[in-house]
Amino acid sequence: MLFGDPLLRDRVFVCVLLSNVCERFAASAMAVLLGFQVFEVTRNPLDLGWLGLIEAVPGIGLVLYGGHVADRHRRRTILLITSAGLVVLALAAAMASRFAPGAVWPLFGIGFLLGIVRAFEDPAAAGLEAQVVPMAALVRGTALLTTTARLAAVMGPVLGGFAYGWAGPAWTYAVIALLFGGALVALLPIPNPPPVGERDEQGAVVRIVEGVRFVLHDQLLLGSMLLDLFAVFFGGAAALLPAIATEILHVGPTGFGVLRSAMAAGALVAALFAARMLPERRAGRALLWVIGGFGLAIVVFGVSRVLWLSVLALFLAGMCDGMSVVIRRAILRIASPEGMRGRIAAVKSVFVGSSNELGAFESGVAASLMGVSAAVWSGGLVTLAIVGATAVLFPKLRRLDLREMAQAGAGGLR
Repeated sequence: MLFGDPLLRDRVFVCVLLSNVCERFAASAMAVLLGFQVFEVTRNPLDLGWLGLIEAVPGIGLVLYGGHVADRHRRRTILLITSAGLVVLALAAAMASRFAPGAVWPLFGIGFLLGIVRAFEDPAAAGLEAQVVPMAALVRGTALLTTTARLAAVMGPVLGGFAYGWAGPAWTYAVIALLFGGALVALLPIPNPPPVGERDEQGAVVRIVEGVRFVLHDQLLLGSMLLDLFAVFFGGAAALLPAIATEILHVGPTGFGVLRSAMAAGALVAALFAARMLPERRAGRALLWVIGGFGLAIVVFGVSRVLWLSVLALFLAGMCDGMSVVIRRAILRIASPEGMRGRIAAVKSVFVGSSNELGAFESGVAASLMGVSAAVWSGGLVTLAIVGATAVLFPKLRRLDLREMAQAGAGGLR
């Protein structure tokens, strides 16, 4: 089994794993509960959109600079600072809920600051992970981190929702602050090596452009990021789930909850077994096949008119997505020079953030023009076409052998 892996006897890796779990659990719970609380105060669905935009703009706008910072400074130090910031923001949410329960502006302000913290946290976390997971155990370590992160992200909102209903928002945010504190404490035993490379006098803009240019000229990085961007942009069905549940499947809120959890469950199952299932020697072809499978599952979901088939299609789409996450995370590690990992991870965050936000907008526009069902299945067909184009335009990605590349780079494990 995955959780009997020898990596779990590595104290440093376990500390990173525990920090990752605490942070993802707390962050996912806080993000969902902020939205729920905003709607509870205003009863205006538009405010949910404003909250998402307020969180996304500073995150996407600052993450490239955050990548520059992650490559210039000690990454564990950055994560200690961001973890402390998250503790403060969770406590601020608790205080706002206790002393200003009817005010929405403090929640918007906290959401804005969360986006800023995330812009510096994500690149540093990706860089620190690369320093901790041995190259020889690349896929296993990546699968462990991906599995625990997804499990925490799924369970955080569920248990946070129960706590919110039982103890109220103030106490729930206080518990979330404790979890962020746990993430901070778990970071303390981890080594804090200095940044790799010369401390040149280049400015932030020059170094950011250098990172972007590196991604644009590397087939593995650019091809995998474009696949992620366009698969989510055209094949994402999450934004239309409420309309599908009510207007097409006629299953109401209960069926909506089942649909909402089906893709997450598939992704979790895939991550649990990724270390054993992934063909490392044909990782590039596997990536193309699983994203193609994702597109095909979305086509089936779009044409389905019965709940069981829709749930099955979303579960399979989640499995394909979960497998692709492990491969793409391994590619990010193996194709990124140590001195540029933060900036490259930041470029990836821009791709991911853009695909999630713009994909939801594209789904809404397509549904208004073509109808909900056609918007979904046509997006799946476009995803299949993109996979075919990627296979032709990025032959290095298609021929990727993770084991061979990991063995070639195994000299510098940490």
